[in-house]
Amino acid sequence: MPFYVKQGEIPTKRHIAFEKDNGELYREELFSTHGFSNIYSNKYHHNMPTKAINVVPYAVDHGQEWQDSLIQNYKLDSRIADCEGNFFSSRNKIFYNSDVALYTAKVTNSTHEFYRNAYADEVVFVHEGEGQLLSEYGVIEVKKWDYLVIPRGTTYQLTFNDYSNVRLFVIESFSMVEVPKHFRNEYGQLLESAPYCERDIRTPELTDAIVEKGEFPLVCKFGDKYQQMTLEWHPFDLVGWDGCVYPWAFNIAEYAPKVGKIHLPPSDHLVFTAHNFVVCNFVPRPYDFHPKSIPAPYYHNNIDSDEVLYYVDGDFMSRTGIEAGFMTLHQKGVPHGPQPGRTEASIGKKDTYEYAVMVDTFAPLNLTSHVKNCMSEDYNRSWLEN
Repeated sequence: MPFYVKQGEIPTKRHIAFEKDNGELYREELFSTHGFSNIYSNKYHHNMPTKAINVVPYAVDHGQEWQDSLIQNYKLDSRIADCEGNFFSSRNKIFYNSDVALYTAKVTNSTHEFYRNAYADEVVFVHEGEGQLLSEYGVIEVKKWDYLVIPRGTTYQLTFNDYSNVRLFVIESFSMVEVPKHFRNEYGQLLESAPYCERDIRTPELTDAIVEKGEFPLVCKFGDKYQQMTLEWHPFDLVGWDGCVYPWAFNIAEYAPKVGKIHLPPSDHLVFTAHNFVVCNFVPRPYDFHPKSIPAPYYHNNIDSDEVLYYVDGDFMSRTGIEAGFMTLHQKGVPHGPQPGRTEASIGKKDTYEYAVMVDTFAPLNLTSHVKNCMSEDYNRSWLEN
């Protein structure tokens, strides 16, 4: 994150004795990135965060690789893969490579378990639902269409007010998820020209420490392997913390899109960056204002990236037959673009109402069996003239 936050009680300096009223020490935990050479936070626990009673295997199956999938354009209804489960067990892996994995989920159940992704940052897009992100750092009130950016190693729970309609799109990143560098000045502050600023970012609010001894189940994810650790003390026992590593929220409706005289490329809709992939989003905006502008995107060939779109809401002007919860994959080396008639129909349009999240990867994506089960068989023929 580009800015420093301080919550609760902390000592006057790092790494010095910080005593409770009874003379016992609070336990400092340094939460660091890139070894000790990048951003970090210091957390102050009532109890040692290392106290675990036992560790056992934990089974979760998100989907298996579709090994003989073809290199082509895909459209799928991710809702067909829905299953019952909590905020992590209900996830269905759709696409993945060594840099990123993309999941969809319909969350049907609450859980008393805590969760930690040890190897990956997570961006949880809350398509439907409202609730709370609970973590060691405090509480973030969760709204529909929030991006929740959760650093790896964070112990958290995601709860919802009503489980009748909760839907998530999850981006699992094996590198740090960052605010794009060209959105920030040399001091880390978001620029005047950036599409969002610090006022749009919601950080955790620390609540009273929970100092309870017992048996608290923590499910940890290590790549595709899960384990359950039973903690002796409740993990949300912080009296204070400070630093630049913490979960945060940003709502897609707060994104201020750029508008151009002629059609702007998808890179102008950037929202997050990571190693070997980027996240963009499309939001309502005025169309291009050249008198002969064509608002629909030009046909294009991603010669060095795979493009995934997750459709959120609205009228998707480049094609018909798209609903919220649908996904498309346009793979590198295969041209794609508007369906016949949509280019002509876009001319003269003044604005668009559409919300979508896009992930562009710079290494090919693998497909899972969920794609095979959810795909539209005729998508590749949708460019044929009738």
